[in-house]
Amino acid sequence: MKKKIIFECSDCGAKTPRWAGRCSNCGAWNTLLETVEESQSVIKKERISNSSTPQKLSEIETKSDHRIKTDIAEFDRVLGGGIMPGSLILVGGDPGIGKSTLLLQTCGRLKSNSALYISGEESLKQIKHRAMRMKDINEDLLLIAENNLENIIPHIKASECEIIVIDSIQSVYTDKIDASPGSISQVRECTAELMNVAKHSGKSIFIVGHVTKDGFIAGPKVLEHTVDTVLQFEGEKNYSFRILRALKNRFGSTNEIGIFEMRDDGLHEVLNPSEVFLSSSHVNEPGVAVVTTLEGSRPLLIEVQALVTSTSYGVPQRSSNGFDLRRLQMILAVLEKRLGMQFRQYDVFVNVAGGIYLNDPSVDLGIAAAIVSSFKDSPLDRSRVLIGEIGLTGEVRPVARIEQRLKESEKLGFSSAVIPKQNYDKLISKYDFQIEWVDRISLALSKILLNS
Repeated sequence: MKKKIIFECSDCGAKTPRWAGRCSNCGAWNTLLETVEESQSVIKKERISNSSTPQKLSEIETKSDHRIKTDIAEFDRVLGGGIMPGSLILVGGDPGIGKSTLLLQTCGRLKSNSALYISGEESLKQIKHRAMRMKDINEDLLLIAENNLENIIPHIKASECEIIVIDSIQSVYTDKIDASPGSISQVRECTAELMNVAKHSGKSIFIVGHVTKDGFIAGPKVLEHTVDTVLQFEGEKNYSFRILRALKNRFGSTNEIGIFEMRDDGLHEVLNPSEVFLSSSHVNEPGVAVVTTLEGSRPLLIEVQALVTSTSYGVPQRSSNGFDLRRLQMILAVLEKRLGMQFRQYDVFVNVAGGIYLNDPSVDLGIAAAIVSSFKDSPLDRSRVLIGEIGLTGEVRPVARIEQRLKESEKLGFSSAVIPKQNYDKLISKYDFQIEWVDRISLALSKILLNS
């Protein structure tokens, strides 16, 4: 079989006979990787022989309850209500974040002979030691240590298991391609073969994907286009909380997230995440505010902190952790222009508690209030929730799904909330706590600051 050395872009899959610093097709830098191109005649013939015949839409049978429940509510939420049979699901994340732990727990909680765990990186003894630290792991779980695709596929077809886990796709290789495991051609071909097996057998296959130092799933971008669902496991190394997010889902929403806590005995679901991201201290201190954000259909209450202090540098610092720095600079510009505050001689720091990242514009009012509170050394009422987006003219703009945010605030025992006037005018439900409306940032701060 004739071989040829080429360079392939890991982002778009474009091929070129010579290496270049920039891909001529998509414009990405440093994405051209050396690979071996071979004749694909054998592979193409095999795929053509497996082609199916057309069916009428009316002849296709469906089931009302077709999803497989994993007994992990947060995992089912992200998947769209459970695992869809015949789907190929890619789970990515940083090394050591908990990908293998999550999938091993998922398989271990299913009934006997329902899951097959195939490891290409760890021995069976290593998996056994990890399973011994966890709770509620079914001892009848089937395990295989194998990384040759030609040996893996017969096991999948012969098994009666509904769930198959392959850890990881970068360790699997096929004999049809003369390239090392983890190369672009190997990852792409192995994923295509597994997709074919999943669709014809009706079994759900999970594949674990490594993440590069830039935070992207290793391998070509076509890998993410091939699979049905892409799940990203996120989390800060200094925090025990992990967030499972759907980046792509052909069978559900991509807005849902699942929140877990990593402990010695495995991952535990966080069923009430708002309590996790709120401080237990009730002392009113300057620079601390409570805001709401939406992650999918779930409202969360988050504590934001701000610190304004005299600068020791010629150019004052602007630093944010968990919040967009450019949006922070916009809020500071609005406060300077509309309220006459001067931050030219002050460093401004903003921190979001719990290690979560906020990109919801409804937190603008809380961020601005925390900054002004620290600037004037005037505390905010910790029992009050602040909701609102700030415009460049200083107006407080309405936000989406205000009813859900207020219900979550009421459930957690907050005594009052400040919301935009346009949202207040459209309220339908009644609440057991006080709701105040504002339409300008100046009016909002006069109501929020305790010593104003």
